[in-house]
Amino acid sequence: MPIDLTYRDDCAVILLNRPQALNALSGEVLRQIASSLDEVAQSKARALIVTGAGEKAFCAGADIKEFSGRTMAQDRHAIESGQALFARLDTFPIASVAVINGYAFGGGLELALACTFRLATANAKMALPEIKLGLIPGYGGTQRLPRLIGEARALDMVMTGRTVEAAEAERIGLVSRLVEGDPVEAGVAFARGFTQHSLPVLGFARAAVQRALSVPLHEGLKIEADLATLAFRTQDCAEGVAAFEQRRKANFRDV
Repeated sequence: MPIDLTYRDDCAVILLNRPQALNALSGEVLRQIASSLDEVAQSKARALIVTGAGEKAFCAGADIKEFSGRTMAQDRHAIESGQALFARLDTFPIASVAVINGYAFGGGLELALACTFRLATANAKMALPEIKLGLIPGYGGTQRLPRLIGEARALDMVMTGRTVEAAEAERIGLVSRLVEGDPVEAGVAFARGFTQHSLPVLGFARAAVQRALSVPLHEGLKIEADLATLAFRTQDCAEGVAAFEQRRKANFRDV
């Protein structure tokens, strides 16, 4: 199977498992990612880890041999289907962590960009090289990348197609952290930093930060006020305040 879905502690793990093809995103792989998200949404997982099998690649991008012979309508459908899938990941009910091990090129980097967090191993290499094929990124790369690293740096990557290595990726904010060891274990260890908290309140925090980049400051402050007010009304807030006053660890129940 090109996709393995497993569970580790309180995390779901999607493993792209086509190492012989550098975990490229064929149409079938995209369909299986969608099916895996359906299953994870019904599970009790509190975070989602996405990584690639083998030591060479997280995901080397789209399966280019599928490009030949398509009509314009088929090109458009493929692009919009990929965008819709990654948009679903972007707004998934639980936070996602991409652990980039090896190459994350084209659609592979766009997959990582759609995740809430990105970690990278020392051998990670990231690029949007579509320009070298006479193309531009089509699965959200031109939209998510500038929101993450700024317009100038995004244009540099998109218009040259150059490769960014792990240290630079951390420096410019393309990834949150550099990690060592097994990618799944690294992702699960990172997720433990937030899975202990209230899922509804984590959702409020994530929504507030993500909206900050798409609205003027005065509108963003209203969104923050709305979501902070909702957080105050949760039972988890009452538990958190009580735990603080009683000098004990909070026992959140996601309500």
